[in-house]
Amino acid sequence: MRDLRTANLYSQAYIAEKLNIQRSTYKEYELQNSIIPIIHLNEFCNYFKVSIDYVLGLTSKKNYSNSKIAIDPKLSGQRLKELRKKHNLTQKELANMLNTDISLPSKYERGIYPIATVYLYSLCKKYDVSADYLLGKTNYPQYL
Repeated sequence: MRDLRTANLYSQAYIAEKLNIQRSTYKEYELQNSIIPIIHLNEFCNYFKVSIDYVLGLTSKKNYSNSKIAIDPKLSGQRLKELRKKHNLTQKELANMLNTDISLPSKYERGIYPIATVYLYSLCKKYDVSADYLLGKTNYPQYL
């Protein structure tokens, strides 16, 4: 995040304003002392026209063609469910893998919540799949 910001000669305060957050909050994201919520991460990526995969360090490719701006929780949930079933996991096993409550995978799969950044990264690494694909921003899995 810092590299993108500084390459474009923006201050932390400027980016924080674009994300509608405090500069101190943004600073913590940039220093990796705090995990950026997926909504802010998506806004950041959209602002710089880069993929979420790129910012998460999952690929060196900066963006994908035909990428959507919005995260689609319903599509994301469908894709998560497909991946979970493809790997023969129950929701309980997925919850255990993510070290979270059993109800969270169900809420993700039903599209109630977008996948949180901390879990998104783990899921992408586990299933070798693009975060942008998993979030419904692109239609190509872009295996990592």
